[in-house]
Amino acid sequence: MRFLFLLFLLIQCVIPVSQAREINLYSINTGSFVYHLIDNQGMYTEKFDNQFFSAERRFSSDSDYSVLVGTMKNSYGDRCLALGVRKDWKKESRWAFKGVYGYTGEFFFDGFSHCGDDGIYRSFKNATGVGFAPYIYHAVQYNFTDYFGVESGVIFPAVFVISMQWSFR
Repeated sequence: MRFLFLLFLLIQCVIPVSQAREINLYSINTGSFVYHLIDNQGMYTEKFDNQFFSAERRFSSDSDYSVLVGTMKNSYGDRCLALGVRKDWKKESRWAFKGVYGYTGEFFFDGFSHCGDDGIYRSFKNATGVGFAPYIYHAVQYNFTDYFGVESGVIFPAVFVISMQWSFR
């Protein structure tokens, strides 16, 4: 519960309060299934074990851009902060092709302090002092209703993802 409160405060810092009252601009992303397509020998945090959760807000009702703030366990089981910008490249009826470009890594709370202990996160930590990985994610989303959609895509270079989005439209 403490984490959700801190996540809410962080979102409020990023988004002007005067614009944040429009609930239809918000959505929640959860329930991610991930699978590493390359060099997978059972050593990664996969399937639903990544515990991904994020809150997302579009810049305006007609904007193709949104900002997201969330948390997840990385491939090595370490809790990370996820910050990103989403771009809807193509929307047609209930379908959308989107990209998320972001930061997944350490943050000043203790819960995120081990994100840079392994893998590419550690490589960036050795080079910059902060353990993180840049995320480039492209997906196709199908919205079953105005309130619920399922997406499937790939985090570059080879992590397959399926997740759900709950909107407040």
